[in-house]
Amino acid sequence: MNLNHYTYRVTWSPEDGEHVGLCAEFPSLSWLAASVEEALSGIRKVVFEVVKEMQDNGEEVPHPMADRNYSGKFQVRVPPAVHRSLAIKAAEAGVSLNRFISSKLAV
Repeated sequence: MNLNHYTYRVTWSPEDGEHVGLCAEFPSLSWLAASVEEALSGIRKVVFEVVKEMQDNGEEVPHPMADRNYSGKFQVRVPPAVHRSLAIKAAEAGVSLNRFISSKLAV
């Protein structure tokens, strides 16, 4: 498993007044730092340590999202009134309901 394949992100935390490094596969982990580079480096180190500890304890380590296969299909349940409204909007746009919703999700 390549730890570089995990989904890292750095964002600004107004509450902390610092950058926060995050990893999507490990949502409970974060790292605060003064710079973007330090936040990214910090979260990567924390993930490395946690993965090593999990492996040492025989725990299952999350697979990187980038290495997963996605079918392109998922099911969403909505109230009947929402379904009807979306179907009408798709018909008015001259496209299938699937294409209409896909275009809205891609925004």
